[in-house]
Amino acid sequence: MTNEQCTAGSIPGYFGSMCGRSTLHDAPVSILGKLHLPTVLPGFRARYNIAPSQDQWTVLLDSSGTPVTRQLRWGLVPSWAEDPSVGARLVNARSDAVAIKPSFKASFRARRCVILADGFYEWGGAGKAKVPFFFHLKGHRDFALAGLWDRWERGGETLETCTIITTEASPFAARVHHRMPVLLNSESAVEWLDLATRASRLFAHMRPYEPDDLMSYEVGGVVNSTANDSVECIAPAPPPPMPIELSLFDW
Repeated sequence: MTNEQCTAGSIPGYFGSMCGRSTLHDAPVSILGKLHLPTVLPGFRARYNIAPSQDQWTVLLDSSGTPVTRQLRWGLVPSWAEDPSVGARLVNARSDAVAIKPSFKASFRARRCVILADGFYEWGGAGKAKVPFFFHLKGHRDFALAGLWDRWERGGETLETCTIITTEASPFAARVHHRMPVLLNSESAVEWLDLATRASRLFAHMRPYEPDDLMSYEVGGVVNSTANDSVECIAPAPPPPMPIELSLFDW
């Protein structure tokens, strides 16, 4: 089974506990501005189907404690890992595990980050026929996804990677999937990055997103393939064909 097939959303259960795709197709002005960062990302290009193992635009604190933007590979590789392939299994971190699991707890204490986004996908439906839905804020405003990052170094090779934290779905999101990524606005993103923030406040931010400005709609199967990365990915799915009614005289 290829990597593309494994992340396609058509594999039953693959999206059972994870946020597996995101978008960033406009400059995240509000988040970057709140963090006092330039609102123009160097080399930015619109992305409509960001998948695990690909780069995510991320804000983290550098060695001096200053917020900086970096492109990190999606799929956390802990600094102590023997093999970087472990990142394929650490695309997400459950909110109830970040403080206790060895893969996450050091990053939760000292290497929190925010992943810049303006949308994400979840797959819903019964059986094998999973249907993709695109989630976004009203007006397609930018937001941040709570994340963790780490740096892995071996034999002259350096990898900087990240993971997205997930939590229980809000009642709105639960109509599609039982979990969702932790969404942060510009205010909570600042507090999430601050290393002085108390653990109780961090856990308060890892709750389901409840405001009523979260929206979603069904999209077409084009997003299932990681090879597709165009505006077509977020296009609403066409309505089902109207049933044909036959009269007795059509037989």
